[in-house]
Amino acid sequence: MTVRIGVEEEFHIVEVETGLLAPRADAMLEMLPPDTFTTELQQAAIETNSAVHASLAGLYDDVISARRRLDAAASTHGLAVVAAGTVPLARTQDTRPTAGRRYRHMVDEYRMVADEQLICGTHVHVDVPDRDLAVRLMCEVSPWLHVLLALSASSPFWLGADTGYASWRTMVWQRWPTAGPPGCFADAAEYDAAVRSLIDSGVISDAGMIYHDIRPSAHQQTLELRICDACPRPETVVLVAGLYRALVTEALGRLEGVDAPVCGGRHEWLRAAAWRAARSGLEGALIDPETRHEAPAAQVVRRLLGRVRPALEAAGDWPTVRDLAERALAAGSAAHRMRRTAEEEDLLACTDLAIAETRGDDHPRRRPAAPARNLATPGRPLARPSGAGRAGIAGR
Repeated sequence: MTVRIGVEEEFHIVEVETGLLAPRADAMLEMLPPDTFTTELQQAAIETNSAVHASLAGLYDDVISARRRLDAAASTHGLAVVAAGTVPLARTQDTRPTAGRRYRHMVDEYRMVADEQLICGTHVHVDVPDRDLAVRLMCEVSPWLHVLLALSASSPFWLGADTGYASWRTMVWQRWPTAGPPGCFADAAEYDAAVRSLIDSGVISDAGMIYHDIRPSAHQQTLELRICDACPRPETVVLVAGLYRALVTEALGRLEGVDAPVCGGRHEWLRAAAWRAARSGLEGALIDPETRHEAPAAQVVRRLLGRVRPALEAAGDWPTVRDLAERALAAGSAAHRMRRTAEEEDLLACTDLAIAETRGDDHPRRRPAAPARNLATPGRPLARPSGAGRAGIAGR
């Protein structure tokens, strides 16, 4: 039986003409069904929730449909949406928190961490048989999650400056007290006791504030992937979802086997692996989970493909995922494409690229020519901005 999957995507809301964040989520949500679209902490972001799917093709169609509806709602207000970890021209003064008791508590308690929550991610849910297995699966698949982060990396800019990272969202996200690798737990009872302890300490207010890279869902019988940036191209969402489902399926087979593995509890290297992926994306080295040494990103991605190929073939996903992975390696990360555009043009052109890719377009719109501008340099702001075919899922 094929394991079902679903995704949650977070999107920035920006003004089309300026590329600046626009706190207009409530206005857009009035035009959208609440079962698919919802709020985030900041009013300059909005979330979509897919249906549950057995096939990657069905998931792809769902992602495309939700993006089209979201784009239509944004266009009505002179806005656009961007699926990326950060947007190049974000400014903290351009947004405000969403109303509600829970969000108000987060703003009051976490202050600048909440104020600067100008980041968006892609979350993938995979069905699991029970909560005990979900907790044990975290240990088995965690060593490979940084590879999925590298594939999704789409946030090289922060508040108008080139950070030098492929996923600066990761660095911002890790400021929350429960972000990062989840640790090792024997079963659901032990995991739930740890969550209750954090709540009792007053550090977090509820289980929904467990922001680990991977976690058992608090409301569904799923294991949720949370490490990835939001992905401009919908094909990347499908690639990440397909690989993650295969990782869970492969690990589940081992845990249900006669010689089920037992976690050794040595997880200290996982945070370092995530940092390396956030720094380099697909353009540098990643940590190979099997050797714990650095290796070229393409080599590590292909090692992951080889590891989960039986699970991908069993689900009928191998041709699609293999082709999407090779296309991703050839094109480079979204962070690489965004940085190249900023160097050749400016940050507004970079935003236009992200808008176009979010829509599924091949090319961003053309703006009037502008004078020469500064190049994107790590840690240095760029100059102020001046003033179609659809790529289908591989194997369809």
